[in-house]
Amino acid sequence: MLELYKQYKGLLFKLAYQLTGSFSDAEDVVHDVFLKIYTVPPEKLTEPKAYLCKMVANRCRDIQKSARNRREQYYGEWLPEPLADGNEDSMESVFRDDQLSYAMLVLLERLTPTERVVFVLREAFGFTYQEIAEIVDKSDANCRKLFSRASAKMGISPEELGNSGGTSQELVHDFLAALKQGNFNQIISMLDQNVVLLSDGGGKVKASLEPIKTRDHVAQFLFGPLRQASMVDGISHIEMLQINRQPALILRSSEGIHTVGLFHVERNLIRNIYFIRNPDKLMHVGTK
Repeated sequence: MLELYKQYKGLLFKLAYQLTGSFSDAEDVVHDVFLKIYTVPPEKLTEPKAYLCKMVANRCRDIQKSARNRREQYYGEWLPEPLADGNEDSMESVFRDDQLSYAMLVLLERLTPTERVVFVLREAFGFTYQEIAEIVDKSDANCRKLFSRASAKMGISPEELGNSGGTSQELVHDFLAALKQGNFNQIISMLDQNVVLLSDGGGKVKASLEPIKTRDHVAQFLFGPLRQASMVDGISHIEMLQINRQPALILRSSEGIHTVGLFHVERNLIRNIYFIRNPDKLMHVGTK
């Protein structure tokens, strides 16, 4: 069993994280699975990867079903937990080719638990429909329909599939420079006309309870509350860090990181901005 743990813990953690959007839930799922595996008859483990993925998927679907009610009662917008690249506290690096962009993690919230499993296994991990069918106990054809339905719900075209990368480092660098310099016009030029900003404070810190929409309103927020939150002793404490395999904005205070900002870009313009401020969701980003 120790060999199975060493071989598959990283894969299972990455799968569980993308199915739940939560570091702690992903850790719990993997620990639970490896505790239960000791009671599984050896003949069922002839294909351990598929069997372990199925155990994780089933556990995550249960979590998703119960989480829906909690998220409906969540204070303000709910966003997935961000993770810093190379975070050694995770079971191993979560950030390789099998990691969806943060924007896709946000869109996954539109899906049913089973649609989410099918989409993540196919799009992030490249499982065949036959492999997915065995994991979710459905036919190949049904899995194809579930994947198509999930893509439609997320608003992802066939051309966008397989290209789930996030924002370029150059764009975030230019955005950060403009923000620090107070260059309002440059920021405006980088935003899509219909840009949407979501902020998750979880009721524990200040955050917009409703999405901020349109270029003008988002820019006003960026040069108002956001800039104020970044200032310490008259100095702007905003920097770049790799989060979820893409460059992100980091706001610091004397106590550490208090805000993570991630982007979704379409046609070289920022279409969505996500600010995660809930301190419970920043525990695995780092404080220094």
